[in-house]
Amino acid sequence: MTSAETGRGRAGTPPATQAAAPASGPAATWRPLGVVLTGTFLIVLDFFIVYVALPSIRRDLGASPAELEWVVAGFGLTFAVLLITSGRIGDRIGRGLAFRIGVFIFVVASAACGLAPTPGALIAARLVQGAGAALVSPNVLSIIGVLYTGARRVRAITAYGVVLGTAAALGQVVGGLLIQADIAGSTWRAIFLINVPVGAAALVLASRTVPESKAHSPGRLDFGGMVLATAGLTAIVLPLVEGRQLGWPSWTWVSLACAPLLFAVLARHQQLLARHGREPLLHPAVLSDPRLRAGLAVQLVCWCTQASFFLVLALYLQAGRGLSPVDSGLVFTILAGAYLLLSLRAPALTQRHGRNLITVGALTAAAGDLALMLAVAAGGSGHIWLLAPGLLLIGAGQGLWITPLTTTVLSFAEPQRAGVVSGTLSTMQQVGNSLGVALTGLVFFGTLRHGYNAAFTYALIQLAAALAIAAALTRLLRPPPLPAPPNPAVTTH
Repeated sequence: MTSAETGRGRAGTPPATQAAAPASGPAATWRPLGVVLTGTFLIVLDFFIVYVALPSIRRDLGASPAELEWVVAGFGLTFAVLLITSGRIGDRIGRGLAFRIGVFIFVVASAACGLAPTPGALIAARLVQGAGAALVSPNVLSIIGVLYTGARRVRAITAYGVVLGTAAALGQVVGGLLIQADIAGSTWRAIFLINVPVGAAALVLASRTVPESKAHSPGRLDFGGMVLATAGLTAIVLPLVEGRQLGWPSWTWVSLACAPLLFAVLARHQQLLARHGREPLLHPAVLSDPRLRAGLAVQLVCWCTQASFFLVLALYLQAGRGLSPVDSGLVFTILAGAYLLLSLRAPALTQRHGRNLITVGALTAAAGDLALMLAVAAGGSGHIWLLAPGLLLIGAGQGLWITPLTTTVLSFAEPQRAGVVSGTLSTMQQVGNSLGVALTGLVFFGTLRHGYNAAFTYALIQLAAALAIAAALTRLLRPPPLPAPPNPAVTTH
């Protein structure tokens, strides 16, 4: 459910570093953690808070359905492309400096979002926001990995997880309250402007409390890979978002046809870099293991159902059912509460049930989509709390697959590749968010002429089907075969 499950293996196995010693004393020891987690909190909160504001943005700016999709998908697109490279930037220039630059970019972009006069200006600012968020996220985990060891690192990572969950749970409600408060006539703009003072404070404190660290031998940046990845993803997302309302002109089909070619060139580029000892954006070694390939596929498909679901649910609740932003946010907390409860149990359940837990989680979330569909069909104008059972199932399902999927896939990686695999998983998460918004938006807005109940129902069918596919793919996440026992009949001398 969170948008920043980024690179936990990276924090667990930090690269060789040269780090300034943190100040002594218990308070000083934990002060840097509080500062960097503030940056994490802002990014995750921003990911969730925007959904409850989409109907208000549509009314105020006259945004088209495609423009609303770009407000969500654009953030994920730049986040995805820059995520892995941002970790290497931190290794090269210093993680503390990279964190501060990322927060500064995020704060400036948030101000631009809050002041945007047109949908195009808002989308452009959201793209920049995604870039700032990508620079912050991996470097937070790297800073934690450098500053803390042993039991302290466990406590720090636990705090990181709590912050992720809390921001996700509060996002919709905080957004609804800010919009309804209408501070100085700001309406939806307050959800972005609130980032400015909080981010500015984090920026000042970070320069004073977060020690600097760098890698001894930082990898070179793969700008060619970044360009090719951006072009490939845009070649898919752009026509899917814009094609329907433009009547599918010829350029949309040309763009979709070019996407496989761009990814093929990207794959060849990555192979050449790896062969010559360079650090590619996505290392081919990650894809050499079929279990890792399957894990990335499951990650991609599952996350195609995340941002897209929040998008259509927010529009359905406010535009379709007439809920206020606050009431809409409260409905979201049903899902968030179930997610938090199950995600706390997920680590222990993963040790007992392995990949089966991911399968159950995906199918539980799919069952939730179908339960919501039945609630809409049976009582589309009835009490809003008829949606509660479906939302509980979706939240529970997310709690059962998100963290266990990351843990399971990382268990397949060799220790020296843990950071690369973790970063690739995070990239697939953001790619899935962007693609999911494009695909589900195509279904939802394409059937909106039949009414919000029908459009939401069709979207839920598509989301449930995607989760069923993901559940089927989890069967490929097989543990490695055990070595054959020695033959007692054979003896050696």
